[in-house]
Amino acid sequence: MNEYNMLVIDEIRDWRKKILKKSGLVKGLTKKAQNKVNSMIPEKAHRVITEGIKGMVKATLTGSNITTKKHQYNDLTLYERDKLLNEKLSNYKKTAAAEGAGTGAGGIFLGLADFPLLLSVKMKFLFDVAAVYGYDTNQYEERLFILHVFQLAFSNDEKRRETFNIIENWEEHKDTLVDMDWHVFQQEYRDYIDFVKMLQLIPGFGAVIGAYANYNLLDQLGETAMNAYRMRLLKEAPKDY
Repeated sequence: MNEYNMLVIDEIRDWRKKILKKSGLVKGLTKKAQNKVNSMIPEKAHRVITEGIKGMVKATLTGSNITTKKHQYNDLTLYERDKLLNEKLSNYKKTAAAEGAGTGAGGIFLGLADFPLLLSVKMKFLFDVAAVYGYDTNQYEERLFILHVFQLAFSNDEKRRETFNIIENWEEHKDTLVDMDWHVFQQEYRDYIDFVKMLQLIPGFGAVIGAYANYNLLDQLGETAMNAYRMRLLKEAPKDY
């Protein structure tokens, strides 16, 4: 194993500790408050929201798979894959920030439109990540892996640790997974971004907050996706990779 790969293993180890670390008191209290609010929402409303996000995500998955160029990256080293991904991530963060600023400046209605727009940017990015690391998103299991990476990036403590275990041991879990728990998927995502997205609707501040929030959400997704795929690639690669 070369020197760069050993450096990556250390980075993955640090990232793993970060992912599994328990959130602070403030975040814990926020989650409790969000759970309380969710418990007050009628189940029928939850079902409507769940189906809406499920349909939105599935449509985005299909569209992203069609529009992602299936380059051949089989001969790249891990260093070259990481370098390429960082270049792509930089462009995606700029796109997300510009989109957040535009919708944030437009008031409540455009602010609400940011949700599906940002979701499509995130999904398109994840398909590019999979391609860079050499995984074929035409396969159902790879699209399922993408959803788990997304969930890992935007979930709170308990679900994050559960999802990390699935990703870390993907070969053992993938054949037992048929579909996502869409109710949990949408609720975790909503809870995670609710507060910052509400701030984005504030007149006069929406553009700045929208740009900042979207940039950082893509940055977080980038870190999560890069390390999830690096961890998987190194685990599956020959020892002399």
